[in-house]
Amino acid sequence: MARWCYRHRLVVLLLWVGALFGLGFSATTAGTDYANVFSLPDTDSKSAYDLMQKAFPNSSGDTDTVVWKVDSGSVKDQSVRSRIQPALDKIADMKGVGGVTGPYSGARGATQISSDGTIAYAQVTFAEQANAVPKELVQNVVDTARDARQDGLHVELGGQAVQRVEEPPGGIAEGVGILAAAIVLFLAFGSFYAALLPIGIAIFGVGTGLFSTQLLSHATDIPDLAPLLATLIGLGVGIDYALFIVTRHRRGLQRGLDPEESAVIALNTSGRAVLFAGGTVCIALAGMLVTNLRFLDGVVVGTSLTVVLSVLAATTLLPALLGFLGPRVLSRKQRRKLADGPEPERTDNLAVRWSAAVQKRPRRIAAFALVVMAVLAFPVLSLRLGATDQGNDNTSTTTRKAYDLLADGFGPGFNGPLQVVTSSGDTATLVKDIQGTKDVAQVAALPPTDGVTVIQVVPKTSPQSVQTDDLIDTLRDKVIPGAGATGHVGGVTAISKDFAAVTGDRLPLFVATIIGLSFLLLLLAFRSLVVPLTAALMNLIAAAASFGVLVAIFQWGWGLDMLGLGKEGPINAFLPVIMLSLLFGLSMDYQVFLVSRMHEEWVHTKDNARAVRVGLAETSRVINSAALIMVCVFLAFVLSGNSGAATAGVGLAAAVALDAFILRTALVPAAMHLLGNSNWWLPGWLDKGLPHLAVEPAEEPAPAAVEGPSSAVHGFVRTTEGEPVEGASVTLLTAGGRQLDRVESLADGSYIVSVPAPGTYLLATTATSYGSIARKVTVADGPLVYDVELAEGEVDAVN
Repeated sequence: MARWCYRHRLVVLLLWVGALFGLGFSATTAGTDYANVFSLPDTDSKSAYDLMQKAFPNSSGDTDTVVWKVDSGSVKDQSVRSRIQPALDKIADMKGVGGVTGPYSGARGATQISSDGTIAYAQVTFAEQANAVPKELVQNVVDTARDARQDGLHVELGGQAVQRVEEPPGGIAEGVGILAAAIVLFLAFGSFYAALLPIGIAIFGVGTGLFSTQLLSHATDIPDLAPLLATLIGLGVGIDYALFIVTRHRRGLQRGLDPEESAVIALNTSGRAVLFAGGTVCIALAGMLVTNLRFLDGVVVGTSLTVVLSVLAATTLLPALLGFLGPRVLSRKQRRKLADGPEPERTDNLAVRWSAAVQKRPRRIAAFALVVMAVLAFPVLSLRLGATDQGNDNTSTTTRKAYDLLADGFGPGFNGPLQVVTSSGDTATLVKDIQGTKDVAQVAALPPTDGVTVIQVVPKTSPQSVQTDDLIDTLRDKVIPGAGATGHVGGVTAISKDFAAVTGDRLPLFVATIIGLSFLLLLLAFRSLVVPLTAALMNLIAAAASFGVLVAIFQWGWGLDMLGLGKEGPINAFLPVIMLSLLFGLSMDYQVFLVSRMHEEWVHTKDNARAVRVGLAETSRVINSAALIMVCVFLAFVLSGNSGAATAGVGLAAAVALDAFILRTALVPAAMHLLGNSNWWLPGWLDKGLPHLAVEPAEEPAPAAVEGPSSAVHGFVRTTEGEPVEGASVTLLTAGGRQLDRVESLADGSYIVSVPAPGTYLLATTATSYGSIARKVTVADGPLVYDVELAEGEVDAVN
């Protein structure tokens, strides 16, 4: 497939460009139809919601709040009313606004003014839910309300619709992430073209994925969070997958291979690992389905589709682009060096020295890595799931200012009232009992409708406090049954509490599912029981440490001001499921790239120490570069303005950094050195019963054992005039690019390289001032005579 894409590169490029622009045109024409379908069956808050829908079917529009405060005097003063009331009337007349309930009219108006008379609020009810209200309408409401400001009169707005227009313009986070990734790629490759390749692949993968998700939103329920998370994971894996393949291709070019052969070998080695890694990410994402939370189904669809298209772009579009660039994926300096012959493998770089150090001191390095991860994981013991609200927004936003004003004027519980919905029993007794309950500030029963009574309960504590959670339990378990009524506790705060409880109950099943599927995949790929067990344990360690970092930052508030992420609070209940899916998928990526190279060496040598050392030395640099790019992309989502995306971005950035820099390059190889050959143990009966799933290409089997002397390729290296070439470097490689033997020609131009077994190999010959050529040679049972002819100053390509 890689060879076909390379040779038909213009066709492949046109197909991808057509797909991107075609999907983009269709998606833009169709628009979006994202739907936040949030359902918690068999919960008390869901029962309360169902009763309210039955009694109040038309109260579905989003309700936002306009809050104002005076520095002196009262909000009842004529000077204040003359500025606020016209603004409220103007808002009420806007098309798309269902109504405005203010403090200056109506029977309940007085209740919308604080006891000291300095703060008041009005409720603006839109005709649609927040995600469906046009941003232009919301912006008009915000501007109209703010125009009423004057010295001594502060006006702020809160609510979900207002929060949407407060978010920074879309694309800032993505643009910053891509720019940071481009800088890292250029520093790693030294080539402008090579740095652009992974960026281009990610753009095509994410672009087609987002447009497809947007079109699918018309056919199934996809939440508006899905495209943001799909962009986050798509940019990360798209850049990383292309990076792995381009790195392998550049290595082949530096060995003197023809660009086409190098691209084919890169796709047949690293490309296979990309396919496998992409599959593990999709499986980890699909693990969210076992939670049976409908809210996450659309997230699975959007993110998985984007990952699949990113893998497809890396395995089809990338070889086509490599065909257009040819040797220009190397820097000019590297191309000049290549003209003098293939670059020898470096044996003194930092990765090689680190790999040797891990082999020499595995116990010390493993102990240090475990201590670091344990310290970082410690805060996870105080993890509390819940829901963030506008009280966690940045202090500069109007939503946060409105939240604080309402808390100051009407109590901290005013921003998260509870709704006790009852359909039978003594309502008067229930209201009296609720009023006498600890931590209840206000109680108000609305007139009954269709036999359903809604009792508004304002707690004394904030929506995110532990005391509010305890109050909900007290109302459900003691107060409502004690009053002899049949009722349910609902409202946003109660829903958040129930969602956290349901998520916590289903989290063990979810973790067990994705660990089990990942274990099975690694078992099939590496024919080992220990390798997948090690990977599962490392994934759990990485998850604990990354959630420890989240708790320290977002729950304890360490560094929140520096990051500009608002106020501390509980961790969003949906975040563990989404983060664990992405984390397990990305961790499996690095495990596959690291262990596949180790397994390749183990198959050839059966030497565990060498396999671990070589695998770490050859992959650690690219894994660390890929992780650095991921960290840049994820941290950029702090700029998205979405608290959920910012939290996920920080958490995933921490997880990837810890996974790549500590686990995969220190703890995993140290543990594998300590475990020795048992790393690759698999019972014979199980080996026979399992299907084979090869991450490495079939062209590189383990050399067959042969008795007696091995076979050989020998001959002479001569110029086109027939003169012998002394000191020419002759290298025998497998079809996958693995070096088997290297010699230098003698004074008469003769050479001989040993061959481990019959088969097809690559013979690369280079000499200073002469050409560099590589040819396929097929060796039968006996030695093969093969003469090489070098042309001066010419680089000959493989046919």
